[in-house]
This record gives sequence, structure tokens and C-alpha cells, in this order.
Amino acid sequence: MAPQVRIPRSSRRAFLGGALATAVGLATSGCSTALSAGLAGTPLAPGTLTYWNLFGGGDGARMLTMLDNYRASHPDPLEAATFSWGNPYYTKVSLATLGGAPPDVAIAHLTRQTNLADGDLLTEITDDMLALVGLKPTDFSPKPWEAQKVDGRTYAIPFDLHPFVLYYNVDVCDKAGLLDASGQLQPIQGTDQWESALTAAKEVTGAYGAAVTTIGEPSTPWRWFQTLYSQQGGPPWLADGGQTLTYDPDLTLETLAYIRSLTESGLMPENTDYAGSQTLMFTGESGFYLQGEWEITTAQDVEGLEFGMVPVPTLFDQPATQADSHTFVLPRMDRDDAQVLRAMEFIKSMLDQSLAWAEGGHIPAYLPTLQSREYEELRPQADYAAAADTVVFDAPAWYSGSGSTFERIVGAQVGLVQQGLASPEAALESIQSQLQAYAGTKSPLL
Repeated sequence: MAPQVRIPRSSRRAFLGGALATAVGLATSGCSTALSAGLAGTPLAPGTLTYWNLFGGGDGARMLTMLDNYRASHPDPLEAATFSWGNPYYTKVSLATLGGAPPDVAIAHLTRQTNLADGDLLTEITDDMLALVGLKPTDFSPKPWEAQKVDGRTYAIPFDLHPFVLYYNVDVCDKAGLLDASGQLQPIQGTDQWESALTAAKEVTGAYGAAVTTIGEPSTPWRWFQTLYSQQGGPPWLADGGQTLTYDPDLTLETLAYIRSLTESGLMPENTDYAGSQTLMFTGESGFYLQGEWEITTAQDVEGLEFGMVPVPTLFDQPATQADSHTFVLPRMDRDDAQVLRAMEFIKSMLDQSLAWAEGGHIPAYLPTLQSREYEELRPQADYAAAADTVVFDAPAWYSGSGSTFERIVGAQVGLVQQGLASPEAALESIQSQLQAYAGTKSPLL
């Protein structure tokens, strides 16, 4: 029986006071034109479109090119600003909207935009608004399109899907006899085949069969756990907007024990950080590497590395992989017809450039791109595109989603289990104890 936890709600005013203090510090630390315009009230030229995002690294560089393409075909000014990933970004968007100075368009993770919509911080996107630029709901992958809805209404336009995937070192896997006649990874099904593949790869590398982050950041251990937990039909961790914990404790313990068995046996490393886990695969010390598909650019930049990518194998009962989706949202403001059209034209321009975005690893949510011949010929991206049909999003709550407190709490404990520093039972006890406080706290956005 999954636990049903309800705790008396703590003070919303105290929480908002802390959030506001944090946001003030964040706002004063920014230096971009768009930030100044959005939060300090600096006048913008007439017709300017403001756009906020959280893309860094390869994603950020790719987005800059896409924005330049937009500017080349649209005469009105565009002010774009990039902010720190995670909670700082969502604090900025929330406070700017509450203060009456939001951007025209913003990026939000699908697992975070629900909170913004619940807090009345987003403008509903109607079918008529989509039609202004030739879009309709059936233009998008069903999973993210349905998941973004709040009370049956659309508040976000999915841009992509970014699932947890399996990278493999072609040279190692070839020597281990794991490739088919065409040089692709042979299908892996079930824990026996998975462990056999890791054993064969370990015999080649002399180090490990597969690598995944265990220390330094909690999101990756959470993604690995959630993938395997979901493959066993595990129920969502949260319900009632996060007020109730609904995870299956027995299945959680079994999944943690299995994850630990892979590190305890030496098939996967006990202690490796984000960069170290990928370096193991890149340098041939591991045959496989588990991470989000966004690290494709990093792998492509490694001289002499030949690699492939596939969905995480189905080790248990059903295919599933943890994922999120970048979406476009319209922060709440009074817009005239020209502003609505300008915002929708910007979003359509980004969607039309989805193939360029896909080159960075993300699976397009825009079906005309996903189903195009150009994408089908894109390798290795098309080799893991099937993951779009089996993605599992984090359960909605004001404290959950990508880069959230929930991921930090659960992922940190998963990491301790991987390292052998906590038993599954001790980890789960800590997780439940920490989450209870948040489950009993009313959303500060409601």
C-alpha cells in the first residue's frame, strides 16, 4: 500500500518572504538588456519582443544561431536573455510576472510550467491563437501535448522532449560482441541481458561495463532510478499537487537494491561525478554511459570517439524512460492583437528550426520535423527517437520538476545508495521524512 501522507500546512507568508528575498538578490545580479527591461522597467523600443530562456552550453550556442535567424526575417527588435538553470530562473519569471513586467515569451520545462499555470502566471493559448501562425494541436507529439494541459486548457507549446538515454562506445561494444552485422547495438531486453552486456563490456575495458553519475549532482541518479521504477509500473511519487506521497515503498526498495547491485558488483562505478561518468565511456573505460541526450554534442567533440545512442533498454516489464520537455509559454500580461501575433510568430519560427535544435540531441515535439526525412536520416538522433513514445514526466507539484527540490532530495539519496553509503531502507526513510515537510506546505503560488 502506497503511503498517504498529509501534514498541516506551513506558513505561506514565511515562504513567500524567503522567495521574495531570494528573487531580489537574483534580480540585482542580472546584467542583460532584457532583464533590465523586464524587472527594472527600462523602456523598450516599440514592437520589441522579449524572450527569456535557461539554455547554456551547446543548447545556448544553438539557440543564439536560431535567434539570429529569426532576427534576419523579422524587422521588429528582439531582446533575449538567458538565466541560471533551475529554481533561480523560475523565481525570476514568477516575480517578473507578479510585478507586471514579464517577458513576452519564455521557456519553461513542462514539469515546471504547470506550477506557473496553477499560479495564474501564464496566458492560456487557444486554438485560435495557434491558428494565427498555422498551428494546431495535432502538430505536436501526444505525450507532451497532453501532459502540458492544466484543467484541460493549453498553457504551453512543447518544443522538444529530452529523455534519459543510453550511449555506447562502438569500439568497446564491437570487441565485446554486442553489435549486429550493421554495426548497431544489438537489442538488450531484461536484467539478465543487461548484466551480460555490462560484463562483456567490462572484460574489454578492464574497468566498468556502464557509467552513470553517482556524486556531485542529484538529478542524474533520480533519472536513473525513475526510469527503472517506471519500467516496473511504479505509480507516480506525488498526487494532489504534491500534498500526498503515493510512491510504492516496496518497489522503491527493490529498485534501489537493484541499482546498488550494479555498483556493488563493479559493473558500474560507485563514485563518479557528471563529467567523470561520461569520460569513462569516451575514453573506453566503460562500454556504456547513461545520461540525457543533450550530451550528444560533448560526445561529438571527442576526437576519435565513435559512439551510438539508443533508448534505455527495457530491463523490466515495460519500456519507460524519465524525461522532460522544453516548452514555450506566454507569461500573463495584457496583450493586444499585435503582441499576440508577434509572440506566436516567434514561437513558430523556433518550431520551424526544430531540425537545428534536434542536432543538439533533443527529440522534436513538432511532428512536421519529427516525421521528416531529414530527421529520420539524422544519426544517432533518430536511433533513440522511439523514446518519445514511452517518456515519463515527474509528477506535478510546486516543489517537483527539473532541477527542483524534489529531485534534489530523492536523487541525493539514490546517489548514496549507489555509493554504498546508505541502505535502500535508510535512503527511503530519509526521502519520506524530507518530502513530508513539502507535502504539508501549500503551494506559494496558490
